[in-house]
Amino acid sequence: MPSPFSPLPLSVIVVSADSGPGLRDCVRRVLACDTALELLLIDNASTDGVPQAAARAHDHDPRFRLLQNHANLGFGPAANRAAAQAKGELLLVLNPDCLLDQSSLDRLLAVFASERQVGLLGAVVCDAQGEPDPASHRRDPLLRRALASLSGGKGERVEVEGVMPDGLVEAEAVSGALMLMTRSLFERLGGFDEGYFLHCEDLDLCRRVRDAGWRVLLAGDVRVPHAKGGSSRHRPVFVSRHKHRGMWRWFRKFDPAARNPLVAATVWLGIWAHFLVQVPGQLARKVAGK
Repeated sequence: MPSPFSPLPLSVIVVSADSGPGLRDCVRRVLACDTALELLLIDNASTDGVPQAAARAHDHDPRFRLLQNHANLGFGPAANRAAAQAKGELLLVLNPDCLLDQSSLDRLLAVFASERQVGLLGAVVCDAQGEPDPASHRRDPLLRRALASLSGGKGERVEVEGVMPDGLVEAEAVSGALMLMTRSLFERLGGFDEGYFLHCEDLDLCRRVRDAGWRVLLAGDVRVPHAKGGSSRHRPVFVSRHKHRGMWRWFRKFDPAARNPLVAATVWLGIWAHFLVQVPGQLARKVAGK
């Protein structure tokens, strides 16, 4: 019996890029839901064969579509291309290592249907041990907050301190691992900013949703397992480089501190120094993992 909480057709968008075998479980769990939906898996030139295997496994299911890019376009550009082909009036952007179930989907759709002026809705994504990812509930990464987070000193931080909410709360930003919004608002905002390749495009979208006068909400009672980093373990330096590029782009777009050339130059140096310091450890962990 179809879910009673789906007033609008739903398009689930999953972007993959050598995401590994966990992608199969992600696809299987989405298609096991009774909600009226379609699943668009858009692949960024994976070489692991998993997207094609998922397509073969579900070739009998008209709700599933595999879209293939001939190069790795990045997360935001790929999601935008899938959204342009989506038929649903609601878009659920889901990471390829997130495991969604019917009750979680019902709750998200129910919140979206009952709350006013919802622009974007997220959930708490958790690791294999059930620990919530702090990225599920964040503030804008303004320079003063980032410095407080890095130094461990006093002051408001990027991460929201305290226990992860267990109910519905307003947030400045939620995790891009799971984001639900209307296709009309997504299109009105121009989708994800394609100037980001990977990381921080979710922070950017949350900020633009709020700037447009809509609410960003976190359904704290929805907990979704998320095997974080499924597509990045074998390319840690590549992923880290684009994460730091994303930090710089967000800072230049939204942080008032970027208007000061001296501060901007200092931040640029700090971001790339932080990247370089991390490289040896990332390479060592990659070798150890092999």
